[in-house]
Amino acid sequence: MAYDANNVFAKILCGEIPCNKVYEDDHVLAFHDVNPQTPVHVLVIPKGPYVSVDDFAEHASETEIVAFVRAVGKIARDLGVAGSGYRFLSNSGADAHQEVPHFHVHIFGGRRLGRMIQPPA
Repeated sequence: MAYDANNVFAKILCGEIPCNKVYEDDHVLAFHDVNPQTPVHVLVIPKGPYVSVDDFAEHASETEIVAFVRAVGKIARDLGVAGSGYRFLSNSGADAHQEVPHFHVHIFGGRRLGRMIQPPA
């Protein structure tokens, strides 16, 4: 999947689409999901044009990677879910149902989340 500079997250980054921001620094932007699946549901995106976690891991600078991981931890603490627990999820590619071709992670929390994936019956 190639990076699409017109994807919704790229438009949020350039200010064309508003977001309910919870965190921003030089490398990272985080905002509330418009269709939350849990009481806490925040999207965390790098500001660079990365399609997936493997693209980010291969092409992002060490500074960007460190900033991203530290931001996720800070956001979880700031939102009050670090102590009780939260899920950190990234869908990558068609089989995982990645909907936006810009690397992002979801932080889910605020309630018990149950099993991540149900075993086959």
